[in-house]
Amino acid sequence: MSYLDVVDHVSLFRCLHSLDVELADKVRTKRCPLCGGPLHSGAYKRQPRGEGEDVEIPEEFRQRLGLCCGWCRRRTLPPSCLYLGRKVFWGCIVMLVTAAAQGLGNHTITELCARFDVSRRTVKRWVSFFEVLFPSSAPWQRLRGRVGVEVRTEELPRGLVACFLANCEDAQSAVVSCLGAVARASMG
Repeated sequence: MSYLDVVDHVSLFRCLHSLDVELADKVRTKRCPLCGGPLHSGAYKRQPRGEGEDVEIPEEFRQRLGLCCGWCRRRTLPPSCLYLGRKVFWGCIVMLVTAAAQGLGNHTITELCARFDVSRRTVKRWVSFFEVLFPSSAPWQRLRGRVGVEVRTEELPRGLVACFLANCEDAQSAVVSCLGAVARASMG
């Protein structure tokens, strides 16, 4: 099974969702960063794109787990494995399509765009994000010490995905581990 084929299985999204729940619980125990008040669930619906036609992803996975302070009402967003920031595509799609577009595997950008219903312009924007913005981000600065020296900054995310693929027993656990590592690094 190709590493891109893991997105065709609900089990990937189930694993990523359980990591999101775990990360949200960790953030909830820290209390509100502004006033110290208790944090309550404040999930909101997302309509992510990119999953295969045959994949029936449960509605609970289509919610961004957010937290809301019980005192000041300020929203706190814990890191997420399912979603990468404000991007409208699933995080695994963004990471894997970008890695494939950079040459991880024998995929053309045209094939990737057709398979995941994403425009060439969007893929180029993702590549630019990982080449320009992500290397200077705090999560990458924290994560780079935890991954092998073979993961070079100028080869993100291709090198990062390849590192996890080489060190995990199967493609799904590699994708889950990779996205989990990036999300945990976002926590500081």
